[in-house]
Amino acid sequence: MVMVTPDAERTMNTFLGITADFCEEELHLDDLKESQYLYIEGYLVTSDVSRAAAIQARQVAKEHGVKVAMTFSDPAMVTYFKDNMAEMIGEHIDILFGNEEECMTFTGKDNMDEAIVELQKIADKLVITLGSKGAMVVNGDDVITVAANKVEAVDTNGAGDMFAGAFMHGVTQGWDDEKSAKLANAAAAEIVSVFGARLDSSTHEKLLKAV
Repeated sequence: MVMVTPDAERTMNTFLGITADFCEEELHLDDLKESQYLYIEGYLVTSDVSRAAAIQARQVAKEHGVKVAMTFSDPAMVTYFKDNMAEMIGEHIDILFGNEEECMTFTGKDNMDEAIVELQKIADKLVITLGSKGAMVVNGDDVITVAANKVEAVDTNGAGDMFAGAFMHGVTQGWDDEKSAKLANAAAAEIVSVFGARLDSSTHEKLLKAV
């Protein structure tokens, strides 16, 4: 159950269901080995069996040349499960998603410049959401900032997932970071302007044509 306040912020009364019991035996490893990317949700960190599954999937991906992307998912995941989150990330991944609060909390830094330096030690590419300021992609020495799309927000539920999904769409289509981030910002802006966490197919098509 998701409760949304008049300022578009949301809080969740969550039941993880089968996600809490997702285990290594349920991984589709043959499909993973043939994939471009493995995408790991930070929420898996709360369950020992699910975290173990994520770690195994990451290891198999690395062994077979599959790139790994991961999201911190939520500030609470970083605050209360920091060590387990580090274990799930491992020594290095290809893409890491997070917002400013998550990045600074995980690194223990009180400014983003220092947090970015620390995070670059564990991820090739950082994709950082900046709320109303847009988003930043840090890829080595290259830093791209994309302005936010101005909309009237009514429900922020699903914005982070929508952003990451749209960005990964761009990456897997061979787009550059700027184009991928522009689609991600546009998709996130679209989802916060409506109630619920899904967009219909016609809206997907409109967003893709607009980039």
